[in-house]
Amino acid sequence: MNELLPKLSTVPEGIHSPSDYLPYAKERLPPEIWRYLEEGSANNVSLQANPHAFDSIHLIPRPLSDVRSGHTKITLFGQTLAHPVILAPLAYQQLYHPHGESASAMAASAQEGQSCVSSLASQTLEDIISAAGQPLWFQLYWQENRERTLKLLQRTIAAGYNAIIFTVDAPVKQATIQLPTTIQPINLDLPAPFPALLPQQSQVFNGWMAQAPRWEDLAWLRDQTSLPLLVKGILHSEDAEKVINLGCDGLVVSNHGGRVLDGTPASLACLPPIVSAISGRGKVLFDSGIRNGRDIYKALALGADAVMVGRPYIWGLATAGALGVAHIIRLLRDELELTMALTGTASIQEITQEKIQISRNQNRN
Repeated sequence: MNELLPKLSTVPEGIHSPSDYLPYAKERLPPEIWRYLEEGSANNVSLQANPHAFDSIHLIPRPLSDVRSGHTKITLFGQTLAHPVILAPLAYQQLYHPHGESASAMAASAQEGQSCVSSLASQTLEDIISAAGQPLWFQLYWQENRERTLKLLQRTIAAGYNAIIFTVDAPVKQATIQLPTTIQPINLDLPAPFPALLPQQSQVFNGWMAQAPRWEDLAWLRDQTSLPLLVKGILHSEDAEKVINLGCDGLVVSNHGGRVLDGTPASLACLPPIVSAISGRGKVLFDSGIRNGRDIYKALALGADAVMVGRPYIWGLATAGALGVAHIIRLLRDELELTMALTGTASIQEITQEKIQISRNQNRN
């Protein structure tokens, strides 16, 4: 086996786009960790569908437009961000760099953006937010029951997190990596012993799904906090309407990066009907498949208020820690700005569906 290359302390030369980080990251991660990061579930159908969906969206150049006052600023839940790129909640980031989630959060803050910390973080919630030097968002997984979930939520609020993203699309556990003993979900209590199942019972229906959240649990969770609450993992417009009708502040259109149910449509294909269904009653964020600034523009044109980026920033983290993550964010913002300039778009609010052309063969929800 080839020896892993050391992490870098500077940005590699010749980097022009986030994808240029791919070979650098791969050379610095053990093969099993690289596979865990890059692969999806089953046959990778949904994983591959995500980036392909962007290929069916075409950009319309609008030369001679005056965009000298252009900018990428947005406001989300009272916070002004310099750009609409939010770091998605990826688990166990010390797998990729010793500085883990703290490095990613620090980079997001340095780039005047936002980061969402996973329930499965490998560093404490308090250490991560301290490194960031600003309030962060927290991604909440259901913790078997309401009591355990509330305990984690209250700790999050006490630590200073100012928005909650409740992920609901991964109730069935599909472990694909054996964690090193030094890396664990440090913020979670040890799970209670799993109830013994009778021979005729199902591990899925009587086991995992018996502990999975339901709509009444979402309604209960909404009552436990006044912080902005978004639900992540929504692909159907009826579910989107339910989320908003329960008083949530928004949702994240996501197929979990193709990591859970293989065969789901690309997240991008589900975005327009969901935007239409909730009609501005809540914020719509987009997740899964963003690889460059043009993708960001396309998602915003289809109605997203902001985007969440996952694997690309981990390529930067694995290569050069916080510096690599910050560079990835800056590259994405630069590409977005260039796309805006060439399409005659001076602000995020001006990115509308009239700015793009959709191929007829695009998948629909």
